[in-house]
Parts: sequence; C-alpha cells; structure tokens
Amino acid sequence: MNSSRFSSSKQQCGGSEKKPIEIYMFIDPICPECWALEPILKKLQIEYGRYFSIKHILSGRLADLNLSKKKNFENIAQVWEKTASRSGMSCDGSLWLENPVDSPYTVSIALKAAELQGRRAGLRFLRRIQEGLFLEKRNISNLEVLKDCAKSLGLDVDEFMIDIHSDSAAKAFQCDLKITSEMDVQEIPTLVFFNENVEDEGIKITGSYPYEVYVQILEEMLSEKPVLTPPPPLETFMKFFKFVASKEIAVVYNMSISQIEREMKKLLLKQVVEQIPAKYGTFWRYIEE
Repeated sequence: MNSSRFSSSKQQCGGSEKKPIEIYMFIDPICPECWALEPILKKLQIEYGRYFSIKHILSGRLADLNLSKKKNFENIAQVWEKTASRSGMSCDGSLWLENPVDSPYTVSIALKAAELQGRRAGLRFLRRIQEGLFLEKRNISNLEVLKDCAKSLGLDVDEFMIDIHSDSAAKAFQCDLKITSEMDVQEIPTLVFFNENVEDEGIKITGSYPYEVYVQILEEMLSEKPVLTPPPPLETFMKFFKFVASKEIAVVYNMSISQIEREMKKLLLKQVVEQIPAKYGTFWRYIEE
C-alpha cells in the first residue's frame, strides 16, 4: 500500500466542524478514479461519519493537461472506460471524442465559486458536475453547463456567476494548490488523515484501496475503538443522496448488485425511485414528493 507518515503544519483555508479526525481528500473533478471512490466514501461516512470530517482539496493535477492533442483525448477515453468497467462507477469515455472538456481550470474555479455559498453547496455541486461529466457527457467547463448545474441545485445562480470571475474563487483555488504542494501530493485521489493532536503525524494514502484499509486507519488514529453505525433503510438513503449508482448502494449495504437491483425494483414499483440506465450499470433517482 502506498502510504506514508509525515509531519505537516495543516494549512487551513477555512474552518470545518470539529471531529476527532480530519481527512484532506485531494481530488480533481474530472478524475475518474475520484469518481470511482464514491461508493467507499459513502460507506465510510454512513458507518463512521461521526468520527471524521472531510475537506476536499483541488489538486490541479489535471488542470495543466495538454488537452489540445487528439491522441491525448483517445488515451483519456481509454482510461475512463477501464476505470468504469473495473470500478462499477459508470463513466463514458466517448465524451473525449465527441464533446471534450476544454478547460479543467474553469471547472476547478467553478467548484470554488459554489463553495462560497457554503460547504454543503460545494459538495452537492461537485457531485452534480461529476454526474454531468461522467454520465451525461456534458462539457462541464462550458459556462452555460456550469450555470445549469448550479440552477438545478437551487444555488444563487447570479452570485455563482459573479463568483466564478472573482478573486475569491481564484484565491481559494490557489490555496488548494499550495496545500497540494506542501503535502507533496503527486497523485489523485490522495487522502491524508489527521487526528486532533497537532504533534502527531498525518497518514497519507495515495490511490484507491479496499474499504477495510480506511477503517483500519481510522481505528489506528482514534484513541477509542470506533462504533459502527448501520446504514439507514434504503428509502431513507435514497431520499438523502437523491441520485446513486447500484454500485454505491451495493457497497454501503454489503450486498451484490443483483440483490440491490431486486430491492430497488420494489421501490420502483412504489414509485419512490426511477431507474436511469448508464453505459456501465444502473443509477437510481429519488422521486421528490
């Protein structure tokens, strides 16, 4: 496992709720490996969320890609397809051949603009642009697409569009790049775990690992054995998350995809959810009352 311990003066770019563990998660919105980690993150947050908070840091690793060469697009498309078939989190690589993202930098700035409307707004916006990119094959660096994503979440669209062009969003992104550099993050996703004791070293995990690895790290860093919180009823889960893959539900509930799809079809018949086919696997959308 590629992990390391290191001392770091945690550079804060904004406060977060105090829990025993803080996880810095280094991501890029257009990285399929970050998208593939979603099922494990959901499970971790449901079962042990009382013990940690997550701070998303934009690494900018993909922002400086040379996206002008057709060969690069073909390579990225292949990586997407492989990631989707391996992880079960669908992403359609043909986007890069049909409607490629032309400015990863704009995507990062837009995410910082959404975060200016609150941490929860930022998280919801990140998920929404990932869905737009990986499932709907939308060029999420297009301002109209970004505006539409913000509108669909009920964000203040006028404020969002002003913030995209503001110094505040640019500075927030620069702050993330500074943290990435200070913590020597070379790959994404990377998770860095810190506990409350500033004297203790952080634990840095690069790449994706089985769920048990992340639980083991939490246990190692806590002074007590964490108590597992079981997942809620499926309908409650859907009402909270709104739009999820069969893979995400299967990981959270420790069930096979076929078992989950049987359960979801019961909710489908009750008109609680609608089924959304994807290139790889199935997604489910909660039907608001």
